[in-house]
Amino acid sequence: MKSPLKKILFILVLFVSIKQYGQHNSKMNVEVNAESKILNIQQEIIFFNQSDDTLTSIVLNDWNHAYSSKSTTLAKRFSDEFYRGFHLAKDEERGNTENLTIIGPEKLLLSWARPEENSDFIKVQLRDKLLPNQKIVITLTYSAKIPSDKFTKYGYSDKGGMNLKYWYLTPARYENHAFVQYNNSNLDDITNAISHFEIDIKVPKNLQLFTDLNTLEPTQEEMFSVYQLNGTNRTDFNVFLEPKSTFYTFKNSQVEVVTNLKDDNLNTIQKAIVIDHVVTFVNEHIGQYPHQKITVAQTDYERNPFYGLNQLPSFLSPFSNEFIYEIKFLKTYLNNYLKNSLRLDPRKDNWIYDGIQVYAMMKYIDQNHPDSKMLGSLSTYLLLKSYNLANINFNEQYSYFYMLMVRKNLDQPLGNPKNTLIKFNEQIASKYRSGLSFRYLDNYLGNDIVNNSINKFYALNKTKQVTRTDFETILKSNTDTDINWFFNTIIDSRDIIDYKFAAVSKTKDQIFFSVKNKTNVTVPIPVYGIKKGEVIFKKWIAAPSPDSIYKWDRQNVDKIVLNYKNEVPEYNLRNNWRSLKFFPNNRPIKFNFMKDMEDPYYNQIMYVPTLTYNIYDGLSPGMRLHNKTLLDKPFIFDINPSYSTAAKTFSGGASFAANQNNRDSNLFNIRYAVSGSYFHYAPDATYLKINPSITFKIREPNFRDNRKQQFAIRQVLVNREKSEFITNSGDENYSVFNAKYFNSRTEVTNHFNFLTDVQLGGNFGKLSGEIGYRRLFNDNRQINLRLFAGSFLYNKTQSDFFSFALDRPTDYLFDYNFYGRSESTGLFSQQYILAEGGFKSKLDTPFANQWIATVNGSFNIWNWIEVYGDAGFIKNRHQSEKFVYDSGIRLNLVTNYFELFFPVYSNNGWEIAQDNYNEKIRFVVTIDPKTLINLFTRKWL
Repeated sequence: MKSPLKKILFILVLFVSIKQYGQHNSKMNVEVNAESKILNIQQEIIFFNQSDDTLTSIVLNDWNHAYSSKSTTLAKRFSDEFYRGFHLAKDEERGNTENLTIIGPEKLLLSWARPEENSDFIKVQLRDKLLPNQKIVITLTYSAKIPSDKFTKYGYSDKGGMNLKYWYLTPARYENHAFVQYNNSNLDDITNAISHFEIDIKVPKNLQLFTDLNTLEPTQEEMFSVYQLNGTNRTDFNVFLEPKSTFYTFKNSQVEVVTNLKDDNLNTIQKAIVIDHVVTFVNEHIGQYPHQKITVAQTDYERNPFYGLNQLPSFLSPFSNEFIYEIKFLKTYLNNYLKNSLRLDPRKDNWIYDGIQVYAMMKYIDQNHPDSKMLGSLSTYLLLKSYNLANINFNEQYSYFYMLMVRKNLDQPLGNPKNTLIKFNEQIASKYRSGLSFRYLDNYLGNDIVNNSINKFYALNKTKQVTRTDFETILKSNTDTDINWFFNTIIDSRDIIDYKFAAVSKTKDQIFFSVKNKTNVTVPIPVYGIKKGEVIFKKWIAAPSPDSIYKWDRQNVDKIVLNYKNEVPEYNLRNNWRSLKFFPNNRPIKFNFMKDMEDPYYNQIMYVPTLTYNIYDGLSPGMRLHNKTLLDKPFIFDINPSYSTAAKTFSGGASFAANQNNRDSNLFNIRYAVSGSYFHYAPDATYLKINPSITFKIREPNFRDNRKQQFAIRQVLVNREKSEFITNSGDENYSVFNAKYFNSRTEVTNHFNFLTDVQLGGNFGKLSGEIGYRRLFNDNRQINLRLFAGSFLYNKTQSDFFSFALDRPTDYLFDYNFYGRSESTGLFSQQYILAEGGFKSKLDTPFANQWIATVNGSFNIWNWIEVYGDAGFIKNRHQSEKFVYDSGIRLNLVTNYFELFFPVYSNNGWEIAQDNYNEKIRFVVTIDPKTLINLFTRKWL
C-alpha cells in the first residue's frame, strides 16, 4: 500500500502543476495548384503568450523549407545515411517556402529571418514586447512548394496525389524560457505548440481530400472543391489528396478511422473487426483518444514498418493475411495515436512514445495471440523444429533485435534525444528496448502499476503540456518500491546487465545458491524453478548481493534459471541456469544448418555448404563449421575445409577470434584473432598462411559520426611450395610483421580516408601511406582522388616479389581476393584491385624496389561514366626515377563492387588504337557475400 502522505503529496503536486493553457489559433485559406505543386496560403495566427516570460520575438516552425537545398540539416541526414536520391534530385522535385510577408498589429510589416544554421525556422521580430497572458495577431502570406514524396513519402506522388505534412507555418513549442527549435531530420518529431486550426482549402475537382481534422461537406466552385477543416488542441494534422480514392472510413463509438492500409484481400467485415478490436484495446489500456478522427495511412506504415518476419515474401506465408493486417494496423494506429495526442517533447522524450507503443503491442499479442511464434506457421515445419528461431515466441523477437546492437557495442541510452541515435537504434533497437523496459518494470512491480501509471499520465497529458518528469512522478507515486534504478540505469545509461549463478548446492528439500553480478549493475532479477520444462516457482531478488547465500525450498525442481522468460534486458542468457540433476549436462551440443538465433541452453554449431573459386583450385566445394549465431559472441570459430576439384587436393581456411567490448571508451572493441588458409597460388604449388593479429577499433563519442578508426598489428607467416611456373617469386617461406592505422569518414557527398602501413620482414622493410578523397558536388559531378606513397626502409631482396606494384600487386601477404593471383596473361590477369600504385594500364616498368609516389583520379562526365587518370614517379635501384601516367574511361557501376576500366592513353601510347585491346581492359568484380552485404548495411550503423 502506498503511504497516505505520499499520495497526498502527489495530488498536491499535480494540482500545482496543472495549468490551463490558452492555445494559439491558426486560420488559413489555402489554394492547391496541382500542376506546379504549390500551395498558396493566407494565414492568421493568434499567438498567446502562455509563459511567464516577456517575449520580443516568436519562432515559427517551417519544416517544408528543409527540402530547399543540399545543405540543410535534412540533406545532411540523407547524406549521412547514404541516401543519394535527394542530392541527385532535380530542383523542381525539392520543396521550399517562398514569398513570405508577415504583418502585425496596425497592419505594420514585421521583420523576420531564418537563422543561418537553421533554415527550418522563422524568427519573427515583434515591434512591442509581448507580456505573459497577452496575445498578438499576425497575418502571413506565403507559397509552400511541396517536395516529391520519393524522399520521405511526404509530398506529391507520380500518381497525381499529395501527402501533405509539415507544409504550413506554426508556432514552436515554448518551455524553459525558450522556443524549442528542432531541425527537420526526417524523424517525425516536430515540436509544434498546441493550436486550434480552421482551414479553408481549395482543391482541384479531380482530387479528393482525406484528413484527420473535422470536415464539413465541401462546397463546389467552377474548378475547385472547397473543404472546411477544423481541429482543437492539435499540434499537427494530416491531409491527403488523391485523384482516385484509396481511403475508406470505419467508425465506432470511440473514434472515426480513415485508412488506406493495404489489406491483403481482407473483406470489409474482417477489417472492421480488426480495427474495432485495436481501437477498443488502445482506449482501454491507454485512454480515450481526444480527437474525433484519426488517419492510418499506408505511407505511415511504410515509414515505420514492423521489422520482423511478416516482411518475408508472400509466397512463404508464415502469417495469415488477417494477422499481418492486424499487426500493421496496431503498430501504425498506436504510432499516430500517440503522436497526435501526447504533448511530450517528441525528440527529447521519445523513449516514452516508443515505450508505450511497444509495451502496448506486446500486451496486445499476449492477450489476443499468446501462442504466436516469431516465424508464424513456419515454426510447425518439421525441418525447422530444432531451430531456436522457430521456437521463439512472437514477443521474444523484440529482445533479440535490441540485443543485435548491444552485442556489437552500438546500443545507446534510451534517454538520448532521437536525433542522436543511429538509424537501426532509432527505428528498431531502442524502440524495442523501450517497450521491453516498460514490460520489465511491470513484471517486477505487478498489480498493473505500470499500466495504471500510463493511464494517469495520459489523462494528465490532456490538461497540460507534459514532460518526462510528470511521467516519472506518477510512476513513483503508484508504488512504495524504490524504482530509481529504472530511470538511472535502464533509461539514462547504456550499462549492461549480466547475472550468473556463482555457487549452487542442493539437498532433497532445499536449494542453496549465490548470484554473481558480472557487470556491477544492480537491478532486480527473477529466479525460476523449473521441472520438466514447467515453471514451479518464480521469485524476484530486488538487489542481488554477491555475499548473500539464498536458501529456498526446492519443490522438486530439476533446474534453476535466472531471468527464464527474459524479462530483464540481460546481455548474456547463456550463463543463467544450473541443472540440479545427478548427472548435469548444462549445455549440450546442437548442430544447425546455415544459421540460428542464439539458444542459451545449447552449444550451437552451424554447418553450411560452401563453394569457392580460383583458377588453380577450380570450384572448391566445402563444409563450413562455425558458432556464429544472429547475435555476436565474445568467442567465434569458423572452420571451412574444402576440396579443390582442379588440383584434386584438400584446401580451406579457419579462424578463431575473441572480442573485447569496452563500453565506456572510444576504443570500443579489441579483437584478438588467429587465422589460417591453405590454397593453390599456382597450378603446381600451394601456400599456407598463418595470421595472428590484434585489432583496435575506435569510434567517435557521437555514434552517428561516420568516422571510423582502426589500428591493427599482425604477424603473417607464409609457407609456399616452389612452383615451376612462377619465376619472380622471391623466398618460398617468410614472415612479415605488419602494423596498420586506418582512419575514414564516409557519407554520400564526402569521403576521406587515411592509411599508414609498416611491414618488416627478414629481407625487407617498407613504409607506405595512402590518402583517399571523394566529393559529390552540388551539380552532381563527382571527383575521386587517391594519393599513395611508399618507400623501402631496407631491401635485401633480388626479385620484385616484395616490391611496390604499379598496377597489380603480387599480394605476398595473400590479403586480396584474386581469382588468378599468379596470372600474367589472360582474363584473370586483368582483374583490378585498387592497391599500391593503383594504375590500370600495364606499363613496361611495373614495379619499384626503392620508392613510389602516385596519384589516381577520376571525374564523372555522365551518371556512372567517368574519365580517369593516374600519374606518378617510381624509383628502382641503380636507375633514375621514372615518370609514369595513364588515362581512360571508367564505368563505375557500383563502386568497389563492379567496375570496368578502358585504357585510352599512357606511357604505352594510344592504347585504344593498339592490337589486342580487349586484353587491356581491367575489371572489378566482387562475389564475396560478406562484402556485398556491407553495401546494404552501412546506412543502418
